[in-house]
Amino acid sequence: MKHTLSLLILLALAWWVLSGQSTPVLLALGLASVLGVAWLERRLARAAGQSHPLQPGWRLLAFWAWLLREIVLANLQVARLVLAHRPALSPRVLRVPGGQSSDLARVILGNAITLTPGTVTLDVDDDSVLVHALTEASAAEVEAGGIARRVPGTVAGPGP
Repeated sequence: MKHTLSLLILLALAWWVLSGQSTPVLLALGLASVLGVAWLERRLARAAGQSHPLQPGWRLLAFWAWLLREIVLANLQVARLVLAHRPALSPRVLRVPGGQSSDLARVILGNAITLTPGTVTLDVDDDSVLVHALTEASAAEVEAGGIARRVPGTVAGPGP
């Protein structure tokens, strides 16, 4: 019940912030969509035998804050590459170990890599991730395993 209540609050807050609307009709439609999503989530979780695949907490919040910082820094690096007279591009494809304990954690890892400019997740397996990196520096960051270690649900992150 605690999970459903927190989900309802977060979905309602996200809907309201993203829509910016406060007319009664739109608020009613937003409430209906939030309730519908929460109902579907409970049914799907019950069918999959999961109560809550990813526990919200400080580790998840720290991951989001870290990921946002990395996205901003990577955007600045890619902008510098785009504006450079002779960009130091050295694209390559690499396979790195994942170390995630669940499908959800593997999806989060793949999305985190793709959200970071200069890298794109091409494929995710049970134990590895295929990544395209734009530069040697971005490839080295992925190989070091910093993102994989920070993803909630990691068993044993790769790297040093």
